[in-house]
Amino acid sequence: MALVNDSRLQQQPTQKDAADQNFDYMFKLLIIGNSSVGKTSFLFRYADDSFTPAFVSTVGIDFKVKTVFRNDKRIKLQIWDTAGQERYRTITTAYYRGAMGFLLMYDITNQDSFNAVQDWATQIKTYSWDNAQVILVGNKCDLEDDRGHRSFRFQFFEASAKDNINVKQVFERLVDVICEKMNESMDGDANLMSNHRGIALQDAPPENHGGCGC
Repeated sequence: MALVNDSRLQQQPTQKDAADQNFDYMFKLLIIGNSSVGKTSFLFRYADDSFTPAFVSTVGIDFKVKTVFRNDKRIKLQIWDTAGQERYRTITTAYYRGAMGFLLMYDITNQDSFNAVQDWATQIKTYSWDNAQVILVGNKCDLEDDRGHRSFRFQFFEASAKDNINVKQVFERLVDVICEKMNESMDGDANLMSNHRGIALQDAPPENHGGCGC
């Protein structure tokens, strides 16, 4: 995938979902984690219901748009796929600003990617706003026999982009958590909802709600 620049941001979203302005809210979501944990495959499975076994490293950042209906609301999701390599970190962390939710992903067969979860969580705390919601995703549960570890204290979803396990459920749960947080904050902070009604393109993990179906 090519590096996203300002001109591309203005030109890329030509598909129907991206052009559609008939929505109640727009949520900016980021998928983050080490390189090769399956972030791009996860996004393509959710947005396009497609999967390719070929690995192509994301360069910089890319995104897709998907409109969903949750809680009687039409919600436009702007989902950013970030590069995991250190050399792109300055680029990718710039996109944390304004994000309402994060999928923090690791590969269940790669211990290093799991060990890096805390570092990614620290980046979220450093570069995003305080109310950003986070779901931890252990991807590639179709490779159960190659699992690098057996248990840990984080509450999370295990999922598989390849076998389409818990992909939709992960995104739905993240959207629901954001909506719940917005509802809780309506009386205390009227700006929370207005701040995320049409975000410009340039701009402790939750409870366990899923397990691997392998």
